[in-house]
Amino acid sequence: MTDELMTIRAMCDAFDVTPRTLRFYESKELLAPIRDGQKRLFTKRDRARLKLILRGKRFGFSLEEIRQLLDLYDVGDHQFTQLSQTYRLARERLADLERQRVELDEVITDLRTQLEWGERALASATGASPGGGNDGGS
Repeated sequence: MTDELMTIRAMCDAFDVTPRTLRFYESKELLAPIRDGQKRLFTKRDRARLKLILRGKRFGFSLEEIRQLLDLYDVGDHQFTQLSQTYRLARERLADLERQRVELDEVITDLRTQLEWGERALASATGASPGGGNDGGS
């Protein structure tokens, strides 16, 4: 095996994924390792694609979106289409994440307010001071 090819075990170790994950990506036509009998040998291109797949998943892209973006590599325009589509999709994803963050911040603030109300309600029902515990000694 040359430095250009990696076994499934080496890929798993290098990218912290399982063999099942690699076989799944292969079944979805995201990776295309060389088959040598039962052995799968991954090329430099497979490694680059896996790196992009894992990054895309981390950013919340669907596997179908990732597959479509990877397929644009072979358009023949020096990856301009791939880059511009990736950039557009990434901008949309960033906007979605920022909206989700705003919504999450609002929910957290609301939940804190409700917990403070609950704390006061519990304290008044038990005669304890807000903030926990009761005023009586042990």
